[in-house]
Amino acid sequence: MTPNPNKRLEIAVGAERWQRLPIRTHVITARDQLPNIMERYVRPHLQPDDHVFIAERVVAIAQGRAFPIKDINPSWLARLLVRFVHKSPYGIGLGSPWTMELAVREAGAARIILAALAALSTKPFGIRGVFYKIAGPTVAAIDGPCDYTLPPYNKYAKLGPKEPDRVAIALSAAVGAPVVIIDANDLGVAVLGKSGGITDQFAKAVFRDNPLGQSDEQTPIAIVRKSK
Repeated sequence: MTPNPNKRLEIAVGAERWQRLPIRTHVITARDQLPNIMERYVRPHLQPDDHVFIAERVVAIAQGRAFPIKDINPSWLARLLVRFVHKSPYGIGLGSPWTMELAVREAGAARIILAALAALSTKPFGIRGVFYKIAGPTVAAIDGPCDYTLPPYNKYAKLGPKEPDRVAIALSAAVGAPVVIIDANDLGVAVLGKSGGITDQFAKAVFRDNPLGQSDEQTPIAIVRKSK
């Protein structure tokens, strides 16, 4: 296991140091079963007291919640709302008509409109994050096509994973280690699901520099292990 480019294997969390050991996989598709992925790639490397962190993107892909953008027909509402979305260099988010359309389908038009109006009314006061607080965490995990994303998913838009806590618990039972489903990028870290025994605070701290690589690295999973 070697670090992804420009990333380190070890990080300090308080007085302790932890290793993040990237696991390389094949290109995961909707035909894959996540327990099989864990059994094939993760279990052979596990040691007692290890934690397993898995990127939410591959969970969503394996659940069939990623779609070619050519198959998404954005509504007039999605095309209107996307004009007001801040475009980030770290990911598309809802900054495309395809991802906004997925948000409308996932949360419903009324909820998305309410979230947009609330965000617009609070923006002059410097209040951020209102849109996603109303729209919900599944909408916050929606993402779209980026040039740096591994093909064919550079031409896909995806929803967040469905029932991430349930998935994390099932995967933990399959491999015998705590599992966290994480959404990490250069803007921050969100814990979408976990099996227990790990706090959100620890998960965010140990993954604060986004060590997973989902381009050419093909490392959407990491084993987190306390350094000796």
